[in-house]
Amino acid sequence: MLVHIPHVLTPEEVAHARRVLEEAAWVDGKVTAGEQAAKAKFNLQIPEDSPAAREVGSLVLRALGRNPLFNSVALPLRVLPPMFNRYDVGMKFDAHVDGAVRAIPGAGMRMRADVSTTLFLTPPEDYDGGELVIEDTYGKQVVKLPAGDMVVYPASSLHSVTEVTRGSRWSSFFWTQSMVKNDGERTLLYDLDMAIIKTRQQLPDDNRAVVALTSVYHNLLRRWAEM
Repeated sequence: MLVHIPHVLTPEEVAHARRVLEEAAWVDGKVTAGEQAAKAKFNLQIPEDSPAAREVGSLVLRALGRNPLFNSVALPLRVLPPMFNRYDVGMKFDAHVDGAVRAIPGAGMRMRADVSTTLFLTPPEDYDGGELVIEDTYGKQVVKLPAGDMVVYPASSLHSVTEVTRGSRWSSFFWTQSMVKNDGERTLLYDLDMAIIKTRQQLPDDNRAVVALTSVYHNLLRRWAEM
């Protein structure tokens, strides 16, 4: 399941994030890549433990907390602190699959990476290239979104970032461990949740159909959720 979530950050939040990141030190993105991914990765990143990463990461996490669509899509149990990357002219990230297990900084524990997320911080008209290309059972999708929008997709997907030929593409990226690790089951729950929302807009909450659909949703979540 691939879902575009618009307006995760306000224009003011995007501008603030950009100001903080512009003043930060960037390092070679290979420092956080595994042996195989490092051969395909050509970009820059903000160090995970830097003040800039913590400040803007907190801003992103607050935005996720107020976004019901993200919670419906990802059903988050744990969210890895957001990271930040940059692709200047000539930079790209060839096709790869994200690592299945990630260490949570400072927590002394690991989490399973079920869901990948890219939050765009640069307007698409400011750069050429830099498209996120995601390949999965739903086919190949080419993603290039407005600043403040994000895309959520299975971490098991083969994906890449095409070479930037003009400008610079900045984004936040992070992983989520979902309460429901199977993407097919998450998709069913998401579709059902969207149907319930639309039904509630047309019928009162005490309508038997609304109650029945809501009951099915929660009983499926109870069956599939891992805590």
